Amino acid sequence: MLFENLELRLGRGDMLQISGPNGSGKTSLLRLLAGLMQPTSGQVLLNGQPLNTQRPELAHNLLWIGHAAGIKDLLTPEENLSWLCALHQPATHEAIWQALAAVGLCGFEDVPCHTLSAGQQRRVALARLYLDSPALWILDEPFTALDKQGVAQLEEHLAAHCERGGMVILTTHHTLTRMPAGYRDIDLGQWAV
Repeated sequence: MLFENLELRLGRGDMLQISGPNGSGKTSLLRLLAGLMQPTSGQVLLNGQPLNTQRPELAHNLLWIGHAAGIKDLLTPEENLSWLCALHQPATHEAIWQALAAVGLCGFEDVPCHTLSAGQQRRVALARLYLDSPALWILDEPFTALDKQGVAQLEEHLAAHCERGGMVILTTHHTLTRMPAGYRDIDLGQWAV
């Protein structure tokens, strides 16, 4: 048992940071909220209805980026984004190149991802946040491998998404300096069983 008696609500404009020591269940909670795992007790609701009965709505309303970059090494950044977007919301060639430019990958659009640094690979994954994306973003350690400029840019982008009515749930060991009005933090260390 990682935690129990945990109740969370998230609305438009909210950002929820899940913190806690390693092994406290941060990633497990994100996976529960994203519908990738089922709770052993209790339930996760989306718009007041059980999450497990709303798979199509969840896929349409959620963008998940896990701790790993989740990209294919042999594909280029453009090919990776094309493939990932085709699963839910296809994007044009121009939109993909603009997203890659927004994360500082101008000039790297068509090189195999295995030749990129860890930080550049993370930026390929994060470029999905700059495409036509769902309102809810669930991000597991999104700042991993980013330099100072990348961290500041991502913080600004996450806050701006919330200020436009989007929602963000994230885990990070990074101390955020830019937080939207609807920001709150929950420390799973205090909920540990």
